[in-house]
Amino acid sequence: MLVQVLFLLITIAAIAFFSINARKIARNINLGRPENRSDRPAERLMMMLKVAFGQTKMAKRPVAAILHLFVYIGFVIINIEVLEIIIDGMFGTHRIFASPLGGFYNILIASFEVLAALVLIGVIVFLIRRNMLKLKRFSGVEMTKWPTSDANIILITEVLLMCAFLTMNAADYKLQSLGAAHYTNAGSFPVSSLLLPLLPDSQGALIAIERSCWWFHIIGIFAFLNYLPYSKHFHIILAFPNTYYSNLKPKGEFSNMAAVTNEVKAMLDPSFVPEPVAEGGRFGAKDINDLTWKNLMDAYTCTECGRCTSVCPANITGKLLSPRKIMMDTRDRASEVGLNIDKHGKDHNDGKALLDTYISREEIWACTTCNACTEACPVNIDPLAIILELRQYAVMEESQAPASLNNMFGNVENNGAPWKYSPADRANWIENN
Repeated sequence: MLVQVLFLLITIAAIAFFSINARKIARNINLGRPENRSDRPAERLMMMLKVAFGQTKMAKRPVAAILHLFVYIGFVIINIEVLEIIIDGMFGTHRIFASPLGGFYNILIASFEVLAALVLIGVIVFLIRRNMLKLKRFSGVEMTKWPTSDANIILITEVLLMCAFLTMNAADYKLQSLGAAHYTNAGSFPVSSLLLPLLPDSQGALIAIERSCWWFHIIGIFAFLNYLPYSKHFHIILAFPNTYYSNLKPKGEFSNMAAVTNEVKAMLDPSFVPEPVAEGGRFGAKDINDLTWKNLMDAYTCTECGRCTSVCPANITGKLLSPRKIMMDTRDRASEVGLNIDKHGKDHNDGKALLDTYISREEIWACTTCNACTEACPVNIDPLAIILELRQYAVMEESQAPASLNNMFGNVENNGAPWKYSPADRANWIENN
């Protein structure tokens, strides 16, 4: 009974801490401006099923896609086994699903073992790719010590969890064959049975190994759950809502700003009374409060895989822009603002902003707006939307733009075209032909 109470307390604590941290992330996302992404629900559902569940955008890199599929399916399906572990821990039972599922239970456990082996293969290859092959897209100025360590921590944790799971099953299987009390014959063990020669023959030692791996596996899963809110791997949860709320408009389509539209209407019709800009509102974005909640959800969903940066023509040609850095900076700033709220209240001003403090002017003006980054992202993140918001602020609020753009703006205003020639001279080229 004491063991069951201890397990129950650990479970409650794990769920409570995760809920607290998840609510903080939800609060940080909601710091952004409102935006309606509830239209066309059928299309959104299909988008989520195709991109998040179906992993269709991963297929552009087949090797990574197959390995990620191993880990993804293993993570989803093996959690069924975690449900059995939790029930056994609470009620002191052992393999409680064995009796009601009958022969199907053997198929289920065998499937879990094969999936665990595939997860191990996938994760080990990922570790080799990151730390030995050192693929270029896993490096960059934004990939400091913490992002690199974060990826390795998760991968190593998954290796340990799968090893504990298979070792637990191997000890369980051997205890079943020895007729140990409480270890009823149940399950099929095609992978863990290969470990039997490595295990001792002592019943007491086997029970110690099985119980140790059982506790390590479940506590490791709870620890992994509570690590997610601090890690890029929170995309495991956010990938699904993020793809559901994807931008369904054609890529590159600009939305008219209501405040600007009202001003234009007022210029054309003197009787038109424009709607005032909301209190504290501004053109574009300087800080995370000026972005939309979807921009911030994108930032928290970023997997830091580097696919966006690897296809960015600005980055490829050596410019400072990295779409991955844009998303990581936005997430870091949102987290910083959230911490300030927790410590000092919602009205605290730390004198920092997303633009200039985190993201430089050089970065935002290096973007060619080609949308390669949004096309490459496996979970439909849109770095370009944030870049354009920052640009709008620089131009419309501060009148700060590169000289070439200022020349173009002046020509459009004076000549009705980007060029410096007078409208009266536009047809002069005909005379020479």
